[in-house]
Parts: sequence; C-alpha cells; structure tokens
Amino acid sequence: MDLLTIRAGGFTATVDGCARGGSELWFLSMLGHQQAVRAIWARLVKGEAGFLSSTELGGEPTPLAREAWGTWRFTGMRLPSGSAYHGMLIPEIAAYATDRLDFLLLVREQGDAAPLHFRFLARRLDLPLHPSWAEWLWRRGLENEEVQQLESAGLQAFHCRPDPEALRADISDAVRRRSLVVETTGVANVQPKAA
Repeated sequence: MDLLTIRAGGFTATVDGCARGGSELWFLSMLGHQQAVRAIWARLVKGEAGFLSSTELGGEPTPLAREAWGTWRFTGMRLPSGSAYHGMLIPEIAAYATDRLDFLLLVREQGDAAPLHFRFLARRLDLPLHPSWAEWLWRRGLENEEVQQLESAGLQAFHCRPDPEALRADISDAVRRRSLVVETTGVANVQPKAA
C-alpha cells in the first residue's frame, strides 16, 4: 500500500484514513506532529485545499466537500508514544443524530454497512422499517444509486441520499408481492424474486 500524505500551508501529515468523492474530502484521519495536524485542520476548515499525494497520486488539490459543508468535527489526541498526534476531521452528516436527510456512512468491515445504513435510515425517515430488512434496504440503495461508495483508504465510505417517496413505493411493492415479509415471530423473510 502506498503511503498517503496531505499537505497544506507548508505542513505535512500522514493519512491513515480518508474518503473522497471527486476531488473533495468527505473524511480525513491523519498522523503527524501536533502543530502540523492542527494547522492542516485549520486550513481545510477555512476553505483552503489540502494536497493529497502518494507515489501514484501527484498531489492534487482536495478541499473539504462543499455538499457536507457546515459543522465539521475535529478530534485529536497525542499517541501513547508521545511523538505523534492523531487527528480526525468528520463532517456533521456522519453523525447519527444529525437532522439532515442525507448521511455519510464510515465503516471498517463490509458486513457492518447494511445494519448501520438501516439505523441511519430509521432515524431520519418516517417510514415503518423492520431491522431484519437491513440487507434488502442496503441492496436497494446501491441499485437505485441512493447509496454511492466514495473513494477511500483505511475504511469504506458511502454517501447516502435516501428518496423517501421512492422507498415507500418500493417497500409497499415488495410487501404486496410478498418478496419482503415480516413473520409473526418477528423474523423477516426476504423471498428471492421470481424469474
């Protein structure tokens, strides 16, 4: 794996996780000297572009995502060795309790994506959703491009833009066709589509 770095205002830090869509940053996790990490964070939040680079990537300008603009949370801490500082820059739309309809999923394991997507949907939409429908909702979101995977390193990131009316219609249709069923025991049964 190539070493990924970010530069801004003459400061450089190592990137251990990031997500970008197009040429914009949606998430950034970096390691370096405390002064460098905090300086990069400050410049990005002011609207300046950082320069992501690796041996394959030539250092293209990468500002924070305009669509996620608003409150960006920065968390930082000195590592136990004391010689490095870790900082993460996370947009508000990655928070579970945000009021926005769209959201950003940050997952370490692919198997975590569907259940996490379900939790975020259930929090934001006024639709009756059953937890056992998580896989069906995830596949549907990917197929309808309401879930778009971002280019990422160190984790997987997805920008989700649910369409409540389309989702309501798809759930009604799936229940009517009995391809999406909640049994009385509380366990859902997703039937395969008939050929």
